[in-house]
Amino acid sequence: MSDQDGNPGRVPKPSRDGTRRAKPAGSPRDLLRLDGVTAGYGDSVVLEEVTLGVVAGGSVAILGRNGAGKTTLLLTIMGFTRLHAGSLFFYGDDISVLPSYRRARAGLGWVPQERWVFPSLTVDEHLTSVARYGHWNAARVFELFPRLQERRRNRGNELSGGEQQMLAIGRALTLNPRVLLLDEPMEGLAPILVQELSGAIRRMVEDGGLALVLVEQHARLALELTAQAVVLERGRVVHTSSSLALLADAPTQDRLLAVSSGGRA
Repeated sequence: MSDQDGNPGRVPKPSRDGTRRAKPAGSPRDLLRLDGVTAGYGDSVVLEEVTLGVVAGGSVAILGRNGAGKTTLLLTIMGFTRLHAGSLFFYGDDISVLPSYRRARAGLGWVPQERWVFPSLTVDEHLTSVARYGHWNAARVFELFPRLQERRRNRGNELSGGEQQMLAIGRALTLNPRVLLLDEPMEGLAPILVQELSGAIRRMVEDGGLALVLVEQHARLALELTAQAVVLERGRVVHTSSSLALLADAPTQDRLLAVSSGGRA
């Protein structure tokens, strides 16, 4: 759903009983809002009463120990888990029961931890086969990731792990989402590639217009790249603050993430 300028259109307001839901209780500036979300897989509950918001053009780091529910949070936003309670709002409209493809069409972009690069498609084909009109196109992706331009004729299975991660992000950008969900983009990458990729993510955030939700094990790096921080523990939100405040608070990092400032979460 796009308007004539290529911006994602408004999503409908479905509900489980067919009635219109109330607007979210959070800030009116929230582009994406979760209110009291409890979700998981089948009858198993992973997230409990999660409430958080992401403003337009904002950036949020989702932190926590292994198994805290960080990836499940992104999967829930995209509609891949079972919602037991609570609501999700996008542009102020309830998307709680929208299927995943309609959430993506409405403007939610997602880069999974597994990257899901097609082995037989070239870099060019990845960036053009699903592209939608808007700010981000193949040329702008190549400006963000010059390595990809050098490898534009190579197939997905001919790329390094770092190049595949760049390609997965670039492909998501060509859908021109309003919110981009990144699930541990630095995992398994060499330090020089972490530095290169983090610089690209920083430019994406500074470019404006794109909100970012970043799940990342490198706590310090995630906090340096974002404006707000949310810490999960056993599926519950146990801390929210500015990223700068948490970055400067080593005792809280130790208590919630079991690492000192600069370590891994």
